[in-house]
Amino acid sequence: MDKDTAIIVEGIGKRYRIGAAQERSDTLRDLVVGSARRVGSILRGGKARTGSDTIWALKDVSFDVKRGQALGIIGRNGAGKSTLLKVLSRVTDPTEGYGELRGRVGSLLEVGTGFHPELTGRENIFLNGAILGMHRREIARRFDEIVDFSEVSQFIDTPVKRYSSGMYLRLAFAVAAHLEPEILVVDEVLAVGDADFQRKCLGKMGDVAQSGRTVLFVSHNMSAIQRLTQESIVLDKGRVLLRAPSAEAVDFYLNRGLSKLGERFWEADEVPLTAKPFVPLAMRILDKNGNVSDAVRSVDEFTVEVEYRLDEAITGLRVGYYLNTTRGEPVFTSFDTDDAALFNEYTSRPAGTYLSRCTIPAHTLNEGRFFLGLNASAYRIKRYFQDDQALSFSVDAAGSAGTHWPEPRPGPLRPQLDWEISKKA
Repeated sequence: MDKDTAIIVEGIGKRYRIGAAQERSDTLRDLVVGSARRVGSILRGGKARTGSDTIWALKDVSFDVKRGQALGIIGRNGAGKSTLLKVLSRVTDPTEGYGELRGRVGSLLEVGTGFHPELTGRENIFLNGAILGMHRREIARRFDEIVDFSEVSQFIDTPVKRYSSGMYLRLAFAVAAHLEPEILVVDEVLAVGDADFQRKCLGKMGDVAQSGRTVLFVSHNMSAIQRLTQESIVLDKGRVLLRAPSAEAVDFYLNRGLSKLGERFWEADEVPLTAKPFVPLAMRILDKNGNVSDAVRSVDEFTVEVEYRLDEAITGLRVGYYLNTTRGEPVFTSFDTDDAALFNEYTSRPAGTYLSRCTIPAHTLNEGRFFLGLNASAYRIKRYFQDDQALSFSVDAAGSAGTHWPEPRPGPLRPQLDWEISKKA
């Protein structure tokens, strides 16, 4: 392998069994017992598992990363991004293929990765450094900087099992970014943090990338992908569709497979098993006349409609959307039970087919193209389904406030506000 190459991946594939926890034989006894159970099941009339019982989260993935390069990995939910990072970080083994990473690897795959819950924050910092192969004096030299960045100094000698998810995240990121790994692997875990901490983390990641260390970065924030990476890989259903400069990869990803007619239907293989009993059916844009359209006028109101099925009753369900610009910047979020009266009326939704719809008032959006992401969840309990780029549509600002001036107006919003002009005596 070229000495300037930090990561090489050749034909990696990862297969999972559908509807069953992954079995791992850690000892010879586990292997023998597991085999005996499967044989016994077949003798009792059961069926052996076939290829139809499995799904490939990754299939024939190949690429390499040069030292000092920051590579983005983008794709829809379920595309295989997190699985790829787990394989490269040796959290899970590939079913087939080969991968090699040259250098110390720091991974931030989910909140608290690599932390021992019974140890204190201080002890976990030194533990993670030791795992990276660092000497104690190296870790001690960076200790104060890590604690200052994480903003958990008051709790640094408290067992991390008592930390909130936000505190976990702060310390985990501080450790991963400051202990000088030669390769930094970061999943979309930053979404857990508050806005200020996200900006702080992205700034630190920018410093890491510019310092000549190798970075693999998974994110749904297209602005961050373009700012922090030179190239990006687009994954879809476990396969690499494109590797290109990040701006080109982002445009390809955002426009690929999105409806041009203002309507999106979900196929069965696009809905993960974890979404049950929620089943998304369709999402559509309706113009002021009630027609499906992917182009609306800023001066007119329009409707966002979500059709879905519940195979069982769900308590506390909320269905809504994220409205984003084409670069992934959030405009606003809305759920069907934001109104307290509707929440009380639909606290529990019986099995059946539903339609949740809302109207976006006229004079809200500026000209341009926007994306709707669908979310169905029970607040702080479970996320049933999420598709970050479910549907795209365009807004025409002709006739909007201020269009008698020829210059374009920045920003995603274009409100028509009430002004008064008076002459002082």
